[in-house]
Amino acid sequence: MKVKVCGMKYEDNIRSVSLLKPDYMGFIFYGRSKRDFKGTIPSINKEIKKVGVFVNEELETIKDRVERFGLDAIQLHGDESANDCDTILRELPGLELIKAFSMSESFDFNRLEAYLKSCDYFLFDTKGKERGGNGTLFDWSILEDYPFEKPFFLSGGIGLEEIPLLRDFLKSDAATFCKVIDVNSKFEIEPGLKKVEELERFIEFIEKEK
Repeated sequence: MKVKVCGMKYEDNIRSVSLLKPDYMGFIFYGRSKRDFKGTIPSINKEIKKVGVFVNEELETIKDRVERFGLDAIQLHGDESANDCDTILRELPGLELIKAFSMSESFDFNRLEAYLKSCDYFLFDTKGKERGGNGTLFDWSILEDYPFEKPFFLSGGIGLEEIPLLRDFLKSDAATFCKVIDVNSKFEIEPGLKKVEELERFIEFIEKEK
């Protein structure tokens, strides 16, 4: 099991979180987000994969951010089609591609089939007012009906208080293909500024669950 800390924004905070060695750090490039990244990514451990998060963005803009910030992975958090994903994979070979989907009780897993060959991971987040960072859980039991073997990220409202629920989930069949836990707003002082000590406790929990 791995950890992604998303919505990073401030240089000193990025350095502090990087010392915890999460597997992924996410940087949101979306003007409507309170965590929209416009700064500089400082030098961090090369084992930490830098993820650029985009929402219905133009390919040229994605390519520019990849080159400018040395991104290792791309997360698409909008309404991107499987063809869009294919194009990005072709234009930016060697990068991991994560496609996010907003979950609700009525979610139709059949819609994922078109994306099976078009991304490396799915990401399941809570359906809410914002494109992410809503701070609320979705009903993880929905994932009991997940019919594929494509690995996925689990996201949406996960914090220290959710550790008991998360421990039970990780022992369930629904977590068979869950490979990364994605955290964000539940570990914030303000949008983009993370609580380092709490993240350290969470990462220690995940390390024990491996």
